[in-house]
Amino acid sequence: MTHEATKDAAPQPLVFRQAFAPLVHALRAFVATLWSTDGRHILTMLTAGIVLVIGATVGAQVALNAWNRPFYNAIQNRNLSAFLYQCLVFAGIAGALLVLNVAQAWLREMIKLKSREWLTRDLVAQWLEPGRAVRLAYAGEIGVNPDQRIQQDTSQLTDLAAELGIGLLQASLLLVTFLGVLWELSGSITIPIGSIDVTIPGYMVWCAILFAAAGSWIAWRVGGPLVSLNARRFQRESSLRFALVQVNQQVDDIAQHHREQSEKERLGVELDSVLIVMRKIVTAITRVTWVTAGYGWISIIAPLIIAAPAYFGGKLSFGELMMVVGGFLQVNQSLRWFVDNFSRIAEWGATLLRVMSFREALLTFESRLAGEDRIHQSADSAGKLRLENVGVSKAGEKAVLDQREIDVTPGDRIHIVDKTRSGRNPLLAALAGLWPWGSGTVKTPSDMAMMFLKRQPYFPPGSLRAALAFPADPSTLADSAIKAALDRVELGHLSGSLDRTEQWGLQLTDDEQIRIGIARLLLHRPSWIFAEDVLDGLTDEHHDLIKSIFATELAKSAVISIGRRTPPDDLCPKVIHLTGGAA
Repeated sequence: MTHEATKDAAPQPLVFRQAFAPLVHALRAFVATLWSTDGRHILTMLTAGIVLVIGATVGAQVALNAWNRPFYNAIQNRNLSAFLYQCLVFAGIAGALLVLNVAQAWLREMIKLKSREWLTRDLVAQWLEPGRAVRLAYAGEIGVNPDQRIQQDTSQLTDLAAELGIGLLQASLLLVTFLGVLWELSGSITIPIGSIDVTIPGYMVWCAILFAAAGSWIAWRVGGPLVSLNARRFQRESSLRFALVQVNQQVDDIAQHHREQSEKERLGVELDSVLIVMRKIVTAITRVTWVTAGYGWISIIAPLIIAAPAYFGGKLSFGELMMVVGGFLQVNQSLRWFVDNFSRIAEWGATLLRVMSFREALLTFESRLAGEDRIHQSADSAGKLRLENVGVSKAGEKAVLDQREIDVTPGDRIHIVDKTRSGRNPLLAALAGLWPWGSGTVKTPSDMAMMFLKRQPYFPPGSLRAALAFPADPSTLADSAIKAALDRVELGHLSGSLDRTEQWGLQLTDDEQIRIGIARLLLHRPSWIFAEDVLDGLTDEHHDLIKSIFATELAKSAVISIGRRTPPDDLCPKVIHLTGGAA
């Protein structure tokens, strides 16, 4: 038996006990998050509105159920005038219910819309706290695919929360109201037990409760694994989506190196991982459907059978029988709300845990790493970048520089050869003061003006002008300066496209993107430049161009680059190695 199969074989009651406490905690966090947003007053008004509308709807449904008695009695007595009058009464009640149903639908959708807006804004605000997103991205599994949690999972959570919450409220109000109606109409039943007659008042109420409780209990027992299965499915769907995005972004390289087959195999593995869980979900849903569908069919005849003794005993007229049946069905429908919605509740629970665990991680992942060693950050009065015994820690691994003390002054050229699996990003972030976990000391100038040069630089949405000016406002740069920078990096043919809006990160080759990044450096002239994997993305014909730019226009800038290749001595004369090890 595989490890995964062993996990799936856990007893179902244990699954529920393990899931219940985290669900309650996540639900509290969800409500508290919405209440802490600026839109809580609108949410309060929408909630109050839906409660009033549902209350009015319940009242109208009580009136509709009471209408059963005169209507069916008129049919039984063949009283045409009474029948026509009751048809008019029905039209009035149905018209009121139609208006209330439309109002409820509008309020429900507005609650979905507003709760998604506020939750998404909250998550984005927490995610994009200064420096947090980059630290989270390098912090391990919890930082994987934040885009999906913020967009897809949040949308699904708010939709399910609104629909299930409103459905539960309506079912609860209907239950309380129709329990009284059913109690009054069903009377009592006497059951002889030996020489004793036992009288049960409101016996149909107890029958409805027992009938619904049995169905709910069976659904609980049968559908238990759905919560954990849905949570696992969402995680694996996220991995598949991420892999597809990667392939889409790298289609040129994949085609040029004839790697389509290997990518098919990789995507096939990711898809198989999703399908394995989905097959288990299909089996679990099938088992639950046996309960829910069978319960639904039995509930059609059950109230008639339960009420039959009173009707055939002459205690109920035909109209009263139909009213009792209607009340029983309303009570039963309210009580079986859990049965009918079990699959959706399981999906809601899994989504709730996924979104709120992500939010909690945003707020607490740094404090949870409080026991980890920290890199000491301080200012250097001499205006140098000084590294003393620097190492970075990430996900149980540590990467260290092979030189204990390194001084970098403006104009220096230093290249770090990366011999680790995942140390380069945390190291660059540490040099910029964004990654605190590791060892040693980083001393930086107090007025350190720095920029990053990457193989695939960030292109903000919008025009090429905005991409070149980033991170500054495009209006601060003259056209002549922008065109001169493009000419210098041999991209002058793009000068006519400065105000054209495109997805420039997809329109340009790797080599062109790097040269756009260098044009940015020419426009901003930072004193400190951190470069990552730049040499690997440049064509050979542009190596001399880049060397010329760094030797002239950017001669006063300190350049600290990192990559797997060792550059020529005339480009970066000083080489340091980043090596890995256990943290």
